[in-house]
Amino acid sequence: MGQAAILTVDDDPSVSRAIARDLRRRYAEKYRIVRASSGDEALEVLRELKLRGDRVAVILADYRMPQMNGIEFLEQAMDLFPHARRALLTAYADTDAAIQAINVVDVDHYLLKPWDPPEEKLYPVLDALLDAWQAAGDQELPDIRVVGHRWSEPSFQIRDFLARNLVPYKYFGADEPEGRRLLEAAEVGPEAVPLLVTADGRALSHPTVQQVAEVAGLSTSPDRDFYDLVIVGGGPAGLGAAVYGGSEGLKTLLIERQAVGGQAGQSSRIENYLGFPDGISGAQLTDRARRQADKFAAETLTTRDVVGLRTEGSARTLTFADGGEISAHAILLATGVSYRPLIADGVAGLTGSGVFYGSAATEGPACAGTDVYIVGGANSAGQAALFFARYANRVTLLVRGDSLESSMSYYLIQQLAGIENIQVRTRCEVIGAQGDGHLQAITICDSKDGSKATVECGYLFVFIGAEPRTDWLGDTLERDGKGFIRTGTDLLLNGERPRGWDRDRDPFYLESSVPGIFAAGDVRASSVKRVASAVGEGAMAVALVHRYLEAQ
Repeated sequence: MGQAAILTVDDDPSVSRAIARDLRRRYAEKYRIVRASSGDEALEVLRELKLRGDRVAVILADYRMPQMNGIEFLEQAMDLFPHARRALLTAYADTDAAIQAINVVDVDHYLLKPWDPPEEKLYPVLDALLDAWQAAGDQELPDIRVVGHRWSEPSFQIRDFLARNLVPYKYFGADEPEGRRLLEAAEVGPEAVPLLVTADGRALSHPTVQQVAEVAGLSTSPDRDFYDLVIVGGGPAGLGAAVYGGSEGLKTLLIERQAVGGQAGQSSRIENYLGFPDGISGAQLTDRARRQADKFAAETLTTRDVVGLRTEGSARTLTFADGGEISAHAILLATGVSYRPLIADGVAGLTGSGVFYGSAATEGPACAGTDVYIVGGANSAGQAALFFARYANRVTLLVRGDSLESSMSYYLIQQLAGIENIQVRTRCEVIGAQGDGHLQAITICDSKDGSKATVECGYLFVFIGAEPRTDWLGDTLERDGKGFIRTGTDLLLNGERPRGWDRDRDPFYLESSVPGIFAAGDVRASSVKRVASAVGEGAMAVALVHRYLEAQ
């Protein structure tokens, strides 16, 4: 296969010649530099490259072009070469448009004109884009195929795991023609569902999550036995720590038992995160953070469940559910929280078959024409309501409290009020769920008048409260009455340091009752439950880890 292309699009001939000249000076030996003078011409070039089987590494498009501006062009270019890295060429006055492009069409970067000297303002950006493209590649990867049943919880768990880890796959129902063909090719019957067929044709019946991760190319084993910093939990706090730990030279390992991104990664739209005025999906934010962590050589493990923690001299050791262990100078616990189970008749038996915890974005298209109910009144529930309203006939938000104002951000409340097919019912709760093989109805109790009603319901999504998964810590660390980890000044009782504390100093702000073990994000007692604060705590934890290591 020939050289991959770097495509530039600019209607100003002098600018087009200048950027092509600078690109050839640095990249001509490895990449083919291609120019176009309009969006239409560039699309025609991309179509020819596609037909010839060529690759496109980076696309640079001017924002101000007649007929089709740079954003409009990049939207169409993504359909032809979705893996190519994209950057917008813009003047200072158009910076807002460039930021909008980053949010709306997932542009990777923007470059201000003029970019002189290129050694400082052009080449570092292009180097980073090319590195990211080389890591991901631009070839169409053969998709993993999954054969399952619509209302099967094991089938849903596999699809949800692949989707949350941004692994491309194709799903077929066992009763669909292609699904039956795959079962026949694997020489198995419907009892083998869920069936996963790998890109090289291997068929795995009822695969474990770890098997799915290995097939998808996700790392499940560490590269070393000892690290400077091990982070448990891949949500915003853990990802923030991984980026800063890796960038500051610490040998860093991130361990996640399900999918990097945590609950934030499931959000359809985060609109109050700094720097993204038009919002960004949790999946996009997660993907960017994961790529940043990879760039700084922070390792990531998935499907590894941590079940124990102990100290041995200066080492802090974590135990995995399979008996394996990993040690480090310092540990950061960023395990976040889990949604609390909905305790109501019939709910447990229908989980994964119409009842879901979290947004379960894979179910969006299947909700078309149905009535969807969402239990909860916090931001995550509001974001889910906005997402499912795109598909469902009607979305009803069931809130136990008197209003949304005490638990949901103002901007979300305003958005919900402006969408016709979203209804908010306060002082209501689900007390039962019914269905034969899958959810068909729920019973709602309205505490305003004590009435109960059973209504048709195809999908129920639960976002009620949050509880930390810290039982595995036992008595190793001090926790509050709800299981959240105490840190910093919260550990001082009448000025006294925690029992067993062996340092001639007070615990650092994010440090737990054991020196060298830190907590950040939602799992930490008294933390602010927001994405931005979690990312900030992750970064702050790395600074405190440095202080801890310097004193060792």
